[in-house]
Amino acid sequence: MSKAVENSPSINPPSVNPWVIAVAVTLAAFMETLDTSIANVALPYIGGGLGRSYDEVTWILTTYLVANAVILPMSAWLSRVFGRKNYYLGCVALFTLTSFFCGVAPSLGIMLSSRVLQGLAGGGMVPVAQAVLVDTFPPAKRASAFAVYTAVIVTAPTIGPVLGGWITDNYDWRWIFFINIPIGCLAFFLCSRVLKDPPAFEVERAAIRNGRFHIDGIGIALIAIASASLEVALDRGQIDDWFGSTFISSLLAIAAIGWIATVVWELRLKDPIIEFRLLGSRNFAIANVLLFVFGFGVFGSTVLIPQILQSLYGYRAIDAGLVLGPGAFVITLFAPVVAQLIQRQLVSPRTLLTISLAIGGATMWYYGTFTLGTDYAHYALARAYQGLGYGFFFVPVNVLAYSQLRPEQNNRASSLTNLFRNWGGSVGIAFMTTIAERRQQFHQTNLGSALAASSQQLNNRLTELTNYLASRGFTGPDASAAANGYLYQQLQNQVRLLSFMDCFRVIAWLTFGSAALLLLIQRFRPAGKPEAGH
Repeated sequence: MSKAVENSPSINPPSVNPWVIAVAVTLAAFMETLDTSIANVALPYIGGGLGRSYDEVTWILTTYLVANAVILPMSAWLSRVFGRKNYYLGCVALFTLTSFFCGVAPSLGIMLSSRVLQGLAGGGMVPVAQAVLVDTFPPAKRASAFAVYTAVIVTAPTIGPVLGGWITDNYDWRWIFFINIPIGCLAFFLCSRVLKDPPAFEVERAAIRNGRFHIDGIGIALIAIASASLEVALDRGQIDDWFGSTFISSLLAIAAIGWIATVVWELRLKDPIIEFRLLGSRNFAIANVLLFVFGFGVFGSTVLIPQILQSLYGYRAIDAGLVLGPGAFVITLFAPVVAQLIQRQLVSPRTLLTISLAIGGATMWYYGTFTLGTDYAHYALARAYQGLGYGFFFVPVNVLAYSQLRPEQNNRASSLTNLFRNWGGSVGIAFMTTIAERRQQFHQTNLGSALAASSQQLNNRLTELTNYLASRGFTGPDASAAANGYLYQQLQNQVRLLSFMDCFRVIAWLTFGSAALLLLIQRFRPAGKPEAGH
């Protein structure tokens, strides 16, 4: 068995109930993750309100995600520079203030600049919240903290489109930003009262005041350029035809070179902004790969399902969003159960991850068997199965991530775990969007060639439809045109369905394939287990 480092109960034992701290930090984290998806369904209304086209207002999403991606890998370093409590409170305050400016924005320019600042503030909130939870709870109870964190980061993006659609339909699109204000004020008040920096942070703050702290300007520039280029390329790639666009090709090249340069530069520093050396811990590296796969699957499918239901089944945006609800409910229900299984050492994290990946992969394959006749109940049930798989995932993967790390490494580790999850989500959404369109062209060719004009079955169906429409009052030419149009529409629906099903199968294979990593996990002593006698 490898020598695992067991974390001490806490870097700084909290003077208040740990669950009060958990509620305070996860409240702000919930608000931030909610904003990654709440504006999606409101874009047409925002465009109308600001007098801009849909393509222009999509930058409202892109600017937020780019700013988020830029600051996220630097969040651990920034929390050390400014003090974790000060940095977190600053992020909450700025996020709340910029939410107000987004809500009152009279033009697209002010909206985009506000969204950039909002993304910069939001990018630091989730990883810092995770680091606070890790440091606040002793190892024996840390799984419960991860259960709360799981419910937040999975539920918020899921309910975002539903809540955004409901607010837009019943009130005004500006309220999707205004609702952040009371939540942000409450989170700021609670965090200002209960958060306290660990002693290690106080030492670093003293070093900064005495001028002994090095600011890595080159590292900051490399991370910002690489992160921004990659996020813009992934978000706009399909819109601009990927490598058919000089703009996207250039961004991908800059991102690749930028991240290679970032890794090389950061590895040579004694006190880097991103601690890539942590990936030298096998369990931590495996956990990050699994988090990438998690982000790929959960965010990719979250984009696919509403798109399928709206384009093929005629669902309203809010109804399509409600299909996602059972998954979030099951995750919220089972995450605490999984936490207890780990804390009581009834089931190992490796076994739980195996169950999770098996259920997750099987569910994605189940999605791939759906037809145009599949009803709401089957989609909702499949999403619940998917939630069951993810309910067994997030707690053990975080236990695995921190299993070999020292307490002082927890803060830096949170930036990397969130970075990999964020990358997985961005790549998953971009990949699914692209594959759906490319496979649509493939199936269009195959089905089109199978339905030759000489097909007797096709001609019989066309004749039946034409006669039916003629009997309902259509003229001969109009009946023929309408029948041809109807059959063509049916063909297009089948083509789109097949392309979407291909996407689910890709996620299934990726999920099943990642299970092989579980064989490489180094054994570690479960938190709270007493030392064996010698």
